[in-house]
Amino acid sequence: MSEKTPVLEVKDLGIDFGGLTAVNEFNLQVFNGEIVGLIGPNGAGKTTVFNMLTKVYKPTRGTITFMGQDTAKMSVVDMNKAGIARTFQNIRLFSNLSVIDNVKIGMHNKISYSNIDAVFRLPKYRAQEALVEEKAMEILDIFELADQAEVIAGNLPYGAQRRLEIARALATEPKLLLLDEPAAGMNPQETEELMSMIRFVRDHFKIAVLLIEHDMKLVMGICERITVLNYGMMLAEGTPAEIQANPQVIKAYLGE
Repeated sequence: MSEKTPVLEVKDLGIDFGGLTAVNEFNLQVFNGEIVGLIGPNGAGKTTVFNMLTKVYKPTRGTITFMGQDTAKMSVVDMNKAGIARTFQNIRLFSNLSVIDNVKIGMHNKISYSNIDAVFRLPKYRAQEALVEEKAMEILDIFELADQAEVIAGNLPYGAQRRLEIARALATEPKLLLLDEPAAGMNPQETEELMSMIRFVRDHFKIAVLLIEHDMKLVMGICERITVLNYGMMLAEGTPAEIQANPQVIKAYLGE
């Protein structure tokens, strides 16, 4: 796919909850290899957009096209299989399982052996499990978690849990990675490391990244383009420099 081909194209997207319009007339394009930011005040509708993109919520109106395919009839599972993976504002790991098992779970879409193969540990099961184990360790190595593969995920430090959640998302082999406030709860050093990690993920895995974030140093430092939401409506879009200089954005969100 060319860098100029939209991985994701959203047109006039909106959703109502009862009589309340949460998001309306939202438009977005994300191109292959881009890092795009979605920012705005709390309650602006950012996570609601992510939930519509991943089909947690069904949009009331508008279209979502992913990899050239209309996603209107797709489910959450379909979207993941198509190539969208996400992390969450509040970390959602299998905290009682090991680090490597969390990553291996992310690869379940790639497994084709049957229950019979698994129960009797037939050659197809053994071969696929060995491959999954190898790939999981490769991903953990990238995120500097390989030496903690057998550690229970819930026992990891906070920053390492964030890295593991991203690692698990990448195990699904996405074309687009959605990061919902990845720097939440991180100290400045961890945030700097996260910035480098996001760039590396984009370059190494050759994917696009769409992120929600309140840390403006991170957003302005790594995003090529930024969209600003306010009260469920698009307030502005542009480069980091354009967003920082936009009077409406300064008034509504960035402050003087």
